[in-house]
Amino acid sequence: MTKSVTTTRNGDVAVITIDNPPVNALSFHVREPLMEAFEALRDDASVAAIVLACAGRTFVAGADITEFGKPMQQPDLRALIATLEKIEKPTVAAIHGTALGGGLELALGCHFRVADKAARLGLPEVKLGLLPGAGGTIRLPYLLGPQKALKIIVSGTPIGVAEALDGGLVDAIADGELVAAAIEFARARAAEGKKFPAVRDRRDKVEQADLAAFDKDAAELAKKARGLEAPVACAQSVRNAITLTFDEALAKEREYFVKLVSGDQSRAQRHLFFAEREAAKVPGVGKDVAPREIRRAGVIGAGTMGGGIAMSFVNGGIPVTLLEMNSEALDRGLATIEKNYAISVSRGSLSEEAKARRMALFTRSTDYADLADCDIVIEAVFEEMAVKKEVFGKLDKVAKPGAILATNTSYLDVDEIATSTGRPQDVVGTHFFSPANVMKLLEIVRGKKTAPDVLATLLSLAKKIGKVPVVVGVCHGFVGNRMLASRSEESESLLLEGATPSQVDKVFADFGWPMGPFQMYDLAGLDIGWRNRKSLGKTAIIADPLCEQGRFGQKTGKGFYLYENGSRTPTPDPEVEKLIDDKARERGINRRTISAEEIAERTLYPMINEGAKILEEGIAARASDVDIVWTNGYGFPIGKGGPMFFAELEGIGKIVERLEYWHGRTGKDIFKPSALLKKLAASGGSFSDPKEAAA
Repeated sequence: MTKSVTTTRNGDVAVITIDNPPVNALSFHVREPLMEAFEALRDDASVAAIVLACAGRTFVAGADITEFGKPMQQPDLRALIATLEKIEKPTVAAIHGTALGGGLELALGCHFRVADKAARLGLPEVKLGLLPGAGGTIRLPYLLGPQKALKIIVSGTPIGVAEALDGGLVDAIADGELVAAAIEFARARAAEGKKFPAVRDRRDKVEQADLAAFDKDAAELAKKARGLEAPVACAQSVRNAITLTFDEALAKEREYFVKLVSGDQSRAQRHLFFAEREAAKVPGVGKDVAPREIRRAGVIGAGTMGGGIAMSFVNGGIPVTLLEMNSEALDRGLATIEKNYAISVSRGSLSEEAKARRMALFTRSTDYADLADCDIVIEAVFEEMAVKKEVFGKLDKVAKPGAILATNTSYLDVDEIATSTGRPQDVVGTHFFSPANVMKLLEIVRGKKTAPDVLATLLSLAKKIGKVPVVVGVCHGFVGNRMLASRSEESESLLLEGATPSQVDKVFADFGWPMGPFQMYDLAGLDIGWRNRKSLGKTAIIADPLCEQGRFGQKTGKGFYLYENGSRTPTPDPEVEKLIDDKARERGINRRTISAEEIAERTLYPMINEGAKILEEGIAARASDVDIVWTNGYGFPIGKGGPMFFAELEGIGKIVERLEYWHGRTGKDIFKPSALLKKLAASGGSFSDPKEAAA
């Protein structure tokens, strides 16, 4: 056999071992010898049973995603599984680590599955804009029942071994060494001297299914899909498992897969999959740069942001010293944290014991000296330079040598903040997104003197606390908020010229955003933008008068919309529409009908233009980093792949043409196409290689 697939014998039990690090992906160089092994052992009379196992840290964790969209070399996974399930002697998958996607589909081709206690099993293809393409949407419902399978397949979330055993997906949990347990299990089945049905022949659970109940669950999941095609296709394919024969359902599954894999949504989601991994590769931070050890964190500020950041660390098992100016503020902050954990307990996602363990990791403090033993300290105080510099001056006096001093700033100059210390190499920006214990994005802001090992530490730390990190450079607003400002600049102009907040928001919702800009302003609080504008000496024609009336959004029950009786559902407000009319009249603007297309061009295209400028300036290392920022921090639809990927789908030439049109109409700089956009449009180049396009 080849190095990637080997066969050994334990008496009359053959053990096939896949060894294709790091995750034993089912590449062609694995599939080909695996097929040879199946065929040889099928016909070997001295073999009574077969165990399929994997070397390394995991069972097969999926197909080789780099092969998607290319001509598939045979045998493909479907052929492998078809051969495997026709073997009449008992076959057993020995599962450790994760059996995901094609890995679980391969295991479903065996008669039985034995797993270790830490194993996790799932079909995450939906997260790549796909559905399982080798029978997963048919065989999993056969074993678990359609409704349980539907939830797993449409969410893409793996399940633990206990749940898998309870549902019938796993037949035994290994007590001791996994492969040895699987061999004994296989030998015992062989000793029974009978033929065992393949999974494809076990239709009991689908024949007993309640189709009406299934359709109700599927409809609810479709609502949550927000325009994504893969979850809907997954649900339909699982339904086919109930209503069609196995072979008919399998053929339909393949039809759906082929359509999805060639579509823009799957291309976009696969782009994001690789982009997230590329984002961890930071110029100047090689694999030889060792991260610093983080045993304790300090967080300054126990408000909404500080409390969320502290929870993120504690959720990752890192003790936190939480500092506030007085005990009352600390009490409020910790009470909010405890309430958040209590909600998780009530939902069943956290046990009371786990909640108690997490709360025990918090240490209260009102004294900066208590931060002396922290390996990283993150301030989450008011977004004002003078306040931030005062905090860092104090930190410089108490923090131990080598401690990382981080600022959770959304806009401010990290290099200026660093001048308040004698250790600029230890200063870095850590821009968390609210609510920080939920939102995944972490913009790591690299100052001019930030040390490489500080960046390496934060990249490693982000993974530990469940964040998706992107390293960016220093500029006002960094990547996300700088582009957001460009997207937002036309918002009020659109209102004054004839649009309504609900019309603009509908365009965004139809595009796939979780909410439109005016709903977002109300959710975040209009006072935040108001305070930022004041600090910059800027004004807003409509938002400022709303703030002056105390209309700060959801928290006051009024903003751009009404929120009656504590509701979070926005209702158009005639008072706001009158304010818009009045302000337009004052400026001599004749309001007109504005199309959805115009709204999209005047909001999304300037954002893309600003992203191109960010790339020109080196604030982001690559276009895919910009896409990761926007899909993980701002709700850009994953089915569109992020703003820069979407720009290429839309056509860079078209975007440049429309930007020039609106620049001519308005004279605004946000519509003046960047040099990079113009070069790419002229050359037909791509953001993935702007140097080549510019050559």
